[in-house]
Amino acid sequence: MPVPYHDASTFLASLDEDWCRHVEMIGPCLLQPKPARDPYEALVRAIAYQQLHAKAGDAILGRFLRLFPGAIFPRPEQILATDFQQMRDCGFSASKIATIQGIAQATLDEVVPDYPAALAMDDEALIERLITLRGVGRWTVEMLLIYSLERPDILPADDFGVREGYRRLKGLDVQPTRKQMVGIGQAWSPHRTVAAWYLWRVPGR
Repeated sequence: MPVPYHDASTFLASLDEDWCRHVEMIGPCLLQPKPARDPYEALVRAIAYQQLHAKAGDAILGRFLRLFPGAIFPRPEQILATDFQQMRDCGFSASKIATIQGIAQATLDEVVPDYPAALAMDDEALIERLITLRGVGRWTVEMLLIYSLERPDILPADDFGVREGYRRLKGLDVQPTRKQMVGIGQAWSPHRTVAAWYLWRVPGR
């Protein structure tokens, strides 16, 4: 078990019987960040998968990347130079195309920070900066914080899976609201990222 997650898992298992049972059932946290991705790439990928099943997102992203042979991932200039219809043919909606183009332009304008600059920013400062972009919400930036910047204390309180996971973990009749989830999650700090990972894996009751 990776050392950082071992401490988090032990902490969560010590909270109460429900957490202890669930952590023991799931086993070690196997969160797999992608720290090589800069914020620009992470945001574009997140938009590609928004509101889609993973397989559909994989297919659309695959067609998109094939527009740029020889590039591991297209640079902002390449995206802005790409024909709208070509992107539509990949499977992107008009709204997603506008969002991706906006992210590309914001990267050139240095609104989207590079990786070192993003690392130096605190969580809320980065969220506040990036949600000013069209189509980029708090959840999208939280995924960037978790998977690219490896922040240990992020709880995506808007996430359906997190709220539903908690409802099932505790046998509640209804999901907590976002505000309630934020309050509940305070008890899991400074390991809220790993708590979210476990909540995504709570089986149905």
